[in-house]
Amino acid sequence: MTTRIFFASLACAAVFAASTYQAEIAQWHSDREAKLKAEDGWLSLAGLFWLHEGANPFGNDPGVEIALPDGPAHAGVFHLARGKVTVTLDGGTREVRPDSDDILKVGRVRLLVIKRADKYGIRVKDPESQVRSEFTSIESFPADESYRVTAKWVAEPRKIPILNVIGQTEESDCPGYAVFKLHGREFKLHPILEEPGAQELFYIFRDQTSAKETYPAGRFFYSVMPKEGQVVLDFNKAYNPPCAFTPYATCPLPPPENRLDVRIEAGEKRYGH
Repeated sequence: MTTRIFFASLACAAVFAASTYQAEIAQWHSDREAKLKAEDGWLSLAGLFWLHEGANPFGNDPGVEIALPDGPAHAGVFHLARGKVTVTLDGGTREVRPDSDDILKVGRVRLLVIKRADKYGIRVKDPESQVRSEFTSIESFPADESYRVTAKWVAEPRKIPILNVIGQTEESDCPGYAVFKLHGREFKLHPILEEPGAQELFYIFRDQTSAKETYPAGRFFYSVMPKEGQVVLDFNKAYNPPCAFTPYATCPLPPPENRLDVRIEAGEKRYGH
């Protein structure tokens, strides 16, 4: 009797652990979609304009260089001069820092300055964008805990070139690589640090589901930092890059090291496939 109770308890514990993990992944997907659908989320992107040296006027007039979906016809001017961006708006002029929280409001839209290699651009976010209004949900593979793997971490800091969708290549900090097994085979993934002092590892990968069930260019996911020579990779949290939803993103592409010859049937599927 005692033995039956013991094994019954083990079975209940296993079921509870599985259901808890399923709930964790379901909550992750819910949070992920909520961020996408936020007023300033990726679905709100409504334009991307690359600046040229000198004056770059913007406004709701279709004849200006940076045409906005809302606001005054002639709202202001961005100036690019030797790597410095300033904006003249509402009677004043000030510097605008690229890739920061320095956001301009014009009517209902938000304008942000971005820098990609030697190019400076203006990203336009509109809460009434067509992509945001038409978004439904993202289909995913069923959560499968076998795709949450503990990998061996090999510290090997170096720079690796990362190509993006606009044809630029930038050297990114790669602190090492993860060695893991799937379906009885061994693979490696090389993460990068998105910025100095990053507290997570960022993975850009492509697998044999790409261009079929999942986004053609590949997918992203994060992991916590390695600890005691190991790092946990959870492919159930693999997600589509912003470029899967909008043409106004500048997504990085998987480096050759991260193009995996295996089907990873976990995480988000191709949006609208």
